[in-house]
Amino acid sequence: MVALKKALLKTNLLLFMPNKKSAKKELRKSKKRNAYNKKIKDSLKNLIKKSRKAIETKDEKAKELIRATFKALDKAAQKGIIKKTTKDRRKSRLSKKLNKAIK
Repeated sequence: MVALKKALLKTNLLLFMPNKKSAKKELRKSKKRNAYNKKIKDSLKNLIKKSRKAIETKDEKAKELIRATFKALDKAAQKGIIKKTTKDRRKSRLSKKLNKAIK
């Protein structure tokens, strides 16, 4: 029974069961938005991981990867998927690592 409740909580079924038509539509929209945002966040994480790995292995393509990562971070912050301070922090940490590796 506990496992079922946890599964329902994850799928939002136990927390919110809409009765009205507009509420049902809003739930559909929020699920769509959540899926879209998750996809973008996952791709951001992968880009950051690739950039870090390229820096650590002193790959020649590290600068290009970091440029692409910065662009993706800027877009995500602009769309409101991540906060501006998060974007700035991640960009700062990546550029510090790159500068350290270059020296």
